[in-house]
Amino acid sequence: MSRLLRSHSFDSCYSWFPLFLLFLPSAVSAADAPKPNIIVIVGDDMGYADVGFHGGKEIPTPHLDALAKSGVKCTSGYVSGPYCSPTRAGLLTGRYQTRFGHEFNPGGMGPKQGLPLTETTLADRLKAAGYRTALVGKWHLGNGERHPQKRGFDEFFGFLGGAHDYFNPMGVLRGTEPAGDKTYLTDALGREAVAFIDANKAKPFFLYLAFNAVHTPMQADDPRLKKFESIKDERRRKYAAMMSALDDAVGAVTKKLADDKLTANTLITFISDNGGPVMQGTSINASVNTPLRGSKRTTLEGGVRVPFVLSWPGMVKPDTTDDRPVIQLDLHATALAAAGVQPKAEWKLEGVDLLPYLSGKEKGNPHDALYWRFGKQMAIRQGDWKLVRYDQAADGKSGASAAKLYHLKDDVGEATDLSAKQPDKVKELQAAWDAWDKANVAPLWGGDPVK
Repeated sequence: MSRLLRSHSFDSCYSWFPLFLLFLPSAVSAADAPKPNIIVIVGDDMGYADVGFHGGKEIPTPHLDALAKSGVKCTSGYVSGPYCSPTRAGLLTGRYQTRFGHEFNPGGMGPKQGLPLTETTLADRLKAAGYRTALVGKWHLGNGERHPQKRGFDEFFGFLGGAHDYFNPMGVLRGTEPAGDKTYLTDALGREAVAFIDANKAKPFFLYLAFNAVHTPMQADDPRLKKFESIKDERRRKYAAMMSALDDAVGAVTKKLADDKLTANTLITFISDNGGPVMQGTSINASVNTPLRGSKRTTLEGGVRVPFVLSWPGMVKPDTTDDRPVIQLDLHATALAAAGVQPKAEWKLEGVDLLPYLSGKEKGNPHDALYWRFGKQMAIRQGDWKLVRYDQAADGKSGASAAKLYHLKDDVGEATDLSAKQPDKVKELQAAWDAWDKANVAPLWGGDPVK
């Protein structure tokens, strides 16, 4: 009920108020509807098979599984890059990062390396819409003028680079000052996320919770290592303990929402920033991408298809699976739609609001095609067809592969190249990718990891 109707005048007009409602129900409803809270959670270097909701058995992830059960798991959920920083750039801008030169990870912390100042972030847009905004965790999009608190975030607790020691507090910041926090980092991120929710529960908030787990260095606390002592491989044991810590932190967030009766009015999304690093030359962490082929740093499915969940009670069908191809760019558009923010044409957003699709209102596919460019690697998925050039380190070879064609519905592991049998499909998909690529620009930094 609006403030006006809550005022003293309500008593004097009580007799005609029901009639008034008959004429303006939508206006009253719109005025009363609170803006939803929005939480975007990102894991780092997670294996596609390493969550319970994808059938993983070795590492219990009860809180992530409960989140997936409360909403929809998108089994063809993708990210727009096979590396950490480009994926985050695409997520926060809602645009393919190759449109503005953020094709590779920044090579360092130079003043000009990071998310270009020409770009507007999701935090910028939600802050303008009245949201309190916070980043808790990994930034990896620059410093100086690119610091999170200059890119739309009111609050920041975390670190600016691409990886961090889980026990050493050096480099962990609260705002721009050292936090001096010696808590195991994943636990600290969960704690800070809960504290932000507690401080802002009376108003709409946007929380970007970006874990560095399960990225290297492989470090876990003793109680969780003890929990997985049956895993003989030391790296895999540490990975399991780190994944369990991430799951615990997610559980702390969802419990806080439930305790404060915020669950029904909170949109939560969860993704990994890229696939698990399982090949030489990557930050190998003992992740498992089964049944996908490939690794972080490749445009094969194992590099860009990731755990992908959306939950919003009453708005997204619970306990559902959706296999239509979607991408992390969509989370930007979906968050704006949830907040009631109307995108402008000049923003050039390339994601799609997924809410009509995941609620069952829209029956078609959100995208005609999805695209990737990563140096000499490329890919396009259109329907069940995928054309890809990938880093052959995934096969123990060097260089980029020739263009290969796969039918993912029948061959999710990309084992059978159909390019020789389907030359017209290869030409069709290549032409579509070429048309898309015309709007990309040269990388602002970095080089092609595939020589």
